[in-house]
Amino acid sequence: MNKRGHVLNAVLLSIGLGYVLDPSGDLSTFATMAEVFLPVVLGALFPDVDTAFGKHRKTLHNLPVLLIFLVHPVYHGGNLQWVWLGVLTHYLLDIVGSKRGIALFYPISSTEYGLPTGVTTDSERAQAVTVVITVLELAGVAALVHVLPAYLPPELTELLANAFGAVA
Repeated sequence: MNKRGHVLNAVLLSIGLGYVLDPSGDLSTFATMAEVFLPVVLGALFPDVDTAFGKHRKTLHNLPVLLIFLVHPVYHGGNLQWVWLGVLTHYLLDIVGSKRGIALFYPISSTEYGLPTGVTTDSERAQAVTVVITVLELAGVAALVHVLPAYLPPELTELLANAFGAVA
């Protein structure tokens, strides 16, 4: 995907997260959208910083970088907990929505992984693919937040609530 696709994904994801995390539809829903918006957009754009240095779709498009963004809020708190979601959705767009894929295991391996569902970044279908992937991402988050906890032990439900519920 290109930067436009990643920004579109992040904006739609932030709006959707507002409703998933706070489905009331009142002012608190919009407050939730506002709180997740900036960190998700920053996370969605961060991996492409590697276009300025290193190797694009390798240096900042891998699982060790995602792990850093997952662990950071555990030690430092704040709403940076949402940056990892932006990074993850960037990876998903590049794996599922782009023909090229990304090097998930870089620097151990430079092999780029992608699915055959992708389109070229300049394709006229790129925007539609981005919207479809975003809808699927939101469905996954909604299932994690609203459906899955009913089937999990209380300890895991609490872990999910801490991961996704701090904004709501």
